[in-house]
Amino acid sequence: MRSSRPRLFAPAAALLLATACGAVPADQDHGAGAAVPAPRAPVTDPPVDGVRITSVTLPAASPAPSATRGPVHADRLPGDSGIFAAYQVANDGGEAMTYTVLFAFTTDTGEVMDHREVTVSGVAPGSTRSGRVDLGVLAPGASPVTRVKIEKVGKVPAAEAPARTGGCPASGARLWADDGDAAMGLRVVGLHLENCGKTDYTLDGYPRLSLLDENREPVHGIRILHGGAAIASGTGADAPPAPLTLKPGQTARSGLVWRNTTLAGTSVTVPYVRVVARPGAAPVTVTPYLDLGTTGRLGVGAWVPADR
Repeated sequence: MRSSRPRLFAPAAALLLATACGAVPADQDHGAGAAVPAPRAPVTDPPVDGVRITSVTLPAASPAPSATRGPVHADRLPGDSGIFAAYQVANDGGEAMTYTVLFAFTTDTGEVMDHREVTVSGVAPGSTRSGRVDLGVLAPGASPVTRVKIEKVGKVPAAEAPARTGGCPASGARLWADDGDAAMGLRVVGLHLENCGKTDYTLDGYPRLSLLDENREPVHGIRILHGGAAIASGTGADAPPAPLTLKPGQTARSGLVWRNTTLAGTSVTVPYVRVVARPGAAPVTVTPYLDLGTTGRLGVGAWVPADR
């Protein structure tokens, strides 16, 4: 099955640098002997959920672009493309938030040549963070990248942000969702939990789920069913619930399973899922972007050892 969508990461006190060839602070030194980048072209497009691109740099760019549309054609260089965008994240809310931003590097016609994902953690209320996201190496045969756009923004309370790496949360467990798989309308996203503490961590049964809309308000009318087999067989989320004790360093997995079938009625998309690993555990909010169509059903697997 093919990857269906990108994912969220861990809370921290400062800007976290993202996946792949990802993000670096905007003022980071490129080091002695590095090529001098082309002038940055300002971008004045409006922000997307508090995130905006402030400039885009393309090496060997042709004459200055329109401020609202981004730079024009650029020649790709061997190795690192030298293409990057500076961005700002502004939190105008009342609590610290962790943002995950998906950037798309596109051609003049809007064709996406590649994506980069950045996580900006613990942005305090009323504050702004700046950084940059690099394209890195462009795939052989790709068309020239001329623009960078914000494709998706996810934001969750910093206290509920998933934690795949970094310091161990006070709960003693890290919880996150993977990128998931999709094929023929079937979706499967894995939930993962690591005991990063110093004592045993016990699980028993299914994670508790709350489905949230883009404003992180409850979504009603969706049946949450136990076991992936309630949606489809062979998803790996079919094991019966059983007590499970994780030693420090051990991991467990569960899974979210759904179909995106659309028939009569209104399609439902659920961007956020608040997960409680066991009764009394601190909630963690992941962003699987459940495209549930009109099915009204979501399956969740029991916690099992990660090596099963």
